[in-house]
Formats: sequence, C-alpha cells, structure tokens
Amino acid sequence: MNRRAHLGRDRGSMTVESAILAVAFVLLLGTVIGVGRVGLARNTIDQVAHDAARIASIARTGQQASLDAHTAAAESITDQDLACSPLTVDVDTAGFASPAGTPAQVDVVVTCAVPLADLLLPFAPGTVTLTATASRAIDTYRERS
Repeated sequence: MNRRAHLGRDRGSMTVESAILAVAFVLLLGTVIGVGRVGLARNTIDQVAHDAARIASIARTGQQASLDAHTAAAESITDQDLACSPLTVDVDTAGFASPAGTPAQVDVVVTCAVPLADLLLPFAPGTVTLTATASRAIDTYRERS
C-alpha cells in the first residue's frame, strides 16, 4: 500500500517539467533569433556605408559626392527592406579639396535607428541604433573641385 501511495504523488510531475522546459526552450530560441536579426541588420548597415563610400569616391566634386552618398544609402536601405527611422549619412568630403596627384579619401558614417519591433517581436518597444563607417580612396590623378 505504501508503494502505491508513493507512486500516486509523482503523478503529473513529468508534465510540469516538460512545460517548464518548453517555455525555457522557446525563450532561448527567441533570443537566438533576435541576436541573429540584430547581427543581420548590423551587416546591412555596414554594407550600406560601403556602398555610399564607393559611390561618393567616384564623384567629381565634394558636393556631388555628398548627394550621391545620401542617395545610395537611402536606396540601399530600401533594397534591403530595413526600417530606418531616422537614417543619417555623414560624408567627409575634405579630400576633394586636395589637388590632383595627392592621395585623398572620402569617409562615410551611416547611422540608423531600427525599431526593435522589426527585429524581434511585433510588440517589442524601443529601437537599436546601428552605426557603420567606411572609407574609399579618391582617384589620385582625377581632377577634383
């Protein structure tokens, strides 16, 4: 009789353990997916900065380089389907002031605030700010203004 009473007390414990482990597994899986999506967004911003710097480096003037970099960054963000609010593109065009024959470069810094609702869960509050920097050489012997 004592053995049967003991067996009756453990009844259902496996179900409770499984429910607890299932919740822990779902949370772990959600965390891994969230970290992966944030990493993917970081890579996207890095690629946007490199694209903008490449486009800016082939412009003839500093003003045109800045305009081209902004346009390229906005188009690249749209192509990658990343929600950026706001998207900031800072272009250092000081290299265009140096005379032809002098090595120079153009630097681009892209900053993007991505809503966590786009990266994690639809109801996640807040944003994560991602920043990437890229530099490209301006053709040394090309005329600049």
